[in-house]
Amino acid sequence: MNYHTPETFEDAAAIAARAAGTTRFLAGGTDVLVQLRSDLVTPDDLIDIKHIPAAKAITRTGDGGWRIGAAVSGAEMTENAALCADWPGLVEGMDLIGSTQVQGRATLVGNLCNGSPAADGVPGLIAAGCTVTVIGPKGSREVAVEEIPAGPGKTSLAKGEVITGVTIPARGQHGGDAYLRFIPRTEMDIAVVGCAVNLRLDGDTVTEARVVLGAVAPTVRLVPEAGEAILGTTLEAAALDRLAEAASAACQPIDDKRGTIEFRTHVAGVLARRAAKIAHARAKGGTA
Repeated sequence: MNYHTPETFEDAAAIAARAAGTTRFLAGGTDVLVQLRSDLVTPDDLIDIKHIPAAKAITRTGDGGWRIGAAVSGAEMTENAALCADWPGLVEGMDLIGSTQVQGRATLVGNLCNGSPAADGVPGLIAAGCTVTVIGPKGSREVAVEEIPAGPGKTSLAKGEVITGVTIPARGQHGGDAYLRFIPRTEMDIAVVGCAVNLRLDGDTVTEARVVLGAVAPTVRLVPEAGEAILGTTLEAAALDRLAEAASAACQPIDDKRGTIEFRTHVAGVLARRAAKIAHARAKGGTA
């Protein structure tokens, strides 16, 4: 195995482009190292991006948004009070991953690039309308987060491409988000269903809404119909019913020992209702 410590993302992409065998990028390592130790993958080239200064930075963008470097840990995100105030739902999704020790290493970009349909960090990113910066042999490009997952364990990234970080839009006024999941245990488990909701209000009325489901399809799924179901409403009972129905209708889950198709489909609607209520309260200035 060849171990590389590039000093820039351009160097990291060049190494990956030249590599002939299996390549893995190392940021936090909570997925890659587990896979390596379990003999699920043996990289020919392991490219450690933690030594790239920008990879570890949390910064404000010029328009009031945020930039999260590819090697920023979940713990570093939760310790940033301003980020948590702007995007509590996005951060709380990341905060649900693993133990305290894992939180000190796990990264948002790593959670995305692992390609798990049940990734807790990804629904909040998509609900927020985030983008990622991708550097590769053909230069740099901005990509919507929802375009990255391509299936269980797969992404749309081409050979030699690496994500340098996530750009989170400015929160703006009267907006709120939330993420909820169902797990069999009380903590440190994989989502059976996850749901993120991001919305904006005019008074009590929903004027923008994005609803995203996890663990109910081959990829984390943006559900436009669910967002549309609550536009122009104050989340009255009928609107929440339509939201739940749209969320359940978008599910394409599997049967396994952790949950049946019927159970996952039902829970998706339940979580969508609950997450929407929390997001609405936050948009109103509450602390739900």
